[in-house]
Amino acid sequence: MAKQTRGIGGWLWLGVKFLAGFFVTVHVYALLLFFVPVPGTANMAIRAVEGHEVQRSWTRIEDISPHLVRAVIAAEDAGFCKHQGVSLNAIQEALEERRETGRVRGGSTITQQTAKNVFFWNGGGLPRKGGEAWMAVFIDGFWGKKRVMEVYLNIAEWGDGLFGAEAAAQARFGKSAADLTAREAALLAAVLPSPNRYRLDPPGPFVRKQAGTYQTRMRVVQSDGLDACVLGD
Repeated sequence: MAKQTRGIGGWLWLGVKFLAGFFVTVHVYALLLFFVPVPGTANMAIRAVEGHEVQRSWTRIEDISPHLVRAVIAAEDAGFCKHQGVSLNAIQEALEERRETGRVRGGSTITQQTAKNVFFWNGGGLPRKGGEAWMAVFIDGFWGKKRVMEVYLNIAEWGDGLFGAEAAAQARFGKSAADLTAREAALLAAVLPSPNRYRLDPPGPFVRKQAGTYQTRMRVVQSDGLDACVLGD
């Protein structure tokens, strides 16, 4: 019995060491990503395994249309410049909507989505969500809003193996991400929730309607300075 107990203790200690090593490794990796482009994500690897040609081209935030910055804030996270990585209000609103309508809507911020895509994977339940929330707070504090947005717009998926604003702009509109119009940016934002389901070639009624809604919100984002943490005053 004593031998079995020591064995259990050994496995527990090994598990603790593994978790500690993983914790340190992830944080060192996060620190490095403040200076260098993200080399790849689990989602990109999955698309490659599925047979898609992964297309991406790392682009500085200065070379991405401000319309796209406003569009994703309008569509995904209006409080992006105000929260510290995690928005308790957004989570509460999502829970209330689910309780009232039965519809499941994510309460993740842009920062949480960035943390999930860079450091984790889909699935994993509460442990992954907890890690995602922690890393969102960490990168929000260390990277800052502008870098978080830059990374997000370079790893977001726009369907068919397209990752990042530049690849999406070139494939969908035949132009650089820097030259996207407000309408084109709104259309790209409209497919973000399910990029392999919603299409832009051509956009369906739902996508067109969503894009129109986001264009209206984009004007509010700009007039209220909700993009100032990325684009300046």
